Amino acid sequence: MTGGGKSLRKTVLYAGTVQGVGFRYTAERMARRFPVSGFVRNLPDGRVEVVAEGGGGELAGFLAALDDAMSGYIRDRQVSESPGTGEFTGFTIRF
Repeated sequence: MTGGGKSLRKTVLYAGTVQGVGFRYTAERMARRFPVSGFVRNLPDGRVEVVAEGGGGELAGFLAALDDAMSGYIRDRQVSESPGTGEFTGFTIRF
């Protein structure tokens, strides 16, 4: 969990068959492998939102691992990037 300096935030909205397939639990498990923080949650419109903060390389690695693990379910994804806020202390599933 990176806190300052070069911390980035990426918000990714995944579309496809991404709810009811273990996407949130996979994201939480993958996040443990990288020094990232944030959350994952289902959205009412059927998409899944991932908000993650960390260094650029760590974020890229985490998102690539998640994309690879869930590739059969993802139809589309929208990514936005902003400076990290340091507000997260870990990576959680939000309900």
